Amino acid sequence: MTTPIIAAPMAGGPSTPALARAVGAAGGLGFLALGTTTVDDAARQMAGMAGPVTYGVNLFAPQEPLAEPGQVAALAQELDLAVPSVDEVDYTNGWAKKLSSIFAAVEAGHGPAVVSSTFGAFSAEEVARLHAAGVEAWVGVTTPEDAVIAERLGVDALVVQGPEAGGHRFTWSVEEEPDQRPLSDLLAAVRGAGVRLPLVASGGITTPAQVAQALRLDGVVAVSCGTAFLLADEAGTSEHNRALLTRGGITTSTRAFSGRYARGLETEFTRRHPEVPPVYPHLNRMLAQRRATGDESVAYCLVGVGVEDVRPGPAAEVIDRLANG
Repeated sequence: MTTPIIAAPMAGGPSTPALARAVGAAGGLGFLALGTTTVDDAARQMAGMAGPVTYGVNLFAPQEPLAEPGQVAALAQELDLAVPSVDEVDYTNGWAKKLSSIFAAVEAGHGPAVVSSTFGAFSAEEVARLHAAGVEAWVGVTTPEDAVIAERLGVDALVVQGPEAGGHRFTWSVEEEPDQRPLSDLLAAVRGAGVRLPLVASGGITTPAQVAQALRLDGVVAVSCGTAFLLADEAGTSEHNRALLTRGGITTSTRAFSGRYARGLETEFTRRHPEVPPVYPHLNRMLAQRRATGDESVAYCLVGVGVEDVRPGPAAEVIDRLANG
């Protein structure tokens, strides 16, 4: 990296090999978002990164099965939606197999330089394996307590995510209520807890001034920007969501997008159902058919608080604007 700007992993389409390549070529660090992909697609995406490029990949950590699976059927009945099968969900998110595919990619010469985790942390043994393969392990955290635990595991850096961030909060359980301290306060709290790892600031960083401000904070070595890249030419953001982002609007953090806290453009559904229980990932499946038809009342456009700052154009221009104004 010649510039401390990271294109955050954005699962579900926006993060692509083309975007990761373009960000890397512009001096930043691009990520492949493998949390929701199949194992085969994860392998294909990494194979597409062959060549002189440094990149990272992100995985979703295994999730505990729902404590109250009956909530799924109850919610479906309340909302008059189809009832998805709880048994069909892979709560491991393919973690072990995807890690194996990462090690295979490294051995083949086109693996990532960094693997980050969302929704939980690596084990100490997994960190050791990554290090043995020459790969750094980063962990996403939203609390000082999680930061302390992650540091003890021997990871290389922490991605500290504030409530301003678009997409899902990095909480380590579905049921957890997210920390609502602004990103700057949360970063200070992590440092105040005695954590001395390098910190990556994540959450609502969409302007050059915000980049500069974050990099002045104690321990921050880079910023992770997702929202700023959603309209990049190389991003896989759908045409439907590109139109919604261009139109803009109010963002909200709620479980009403997926059953897990996430920030995105407010919809009629999020306004009417602010108290959705922790049923991730089942709500997505309940609403999938309506979303596929373009029903804007249930739109799934995850974006951070800086949606008004998002501009189309090549990723290299986004990097230049964030770094230099």
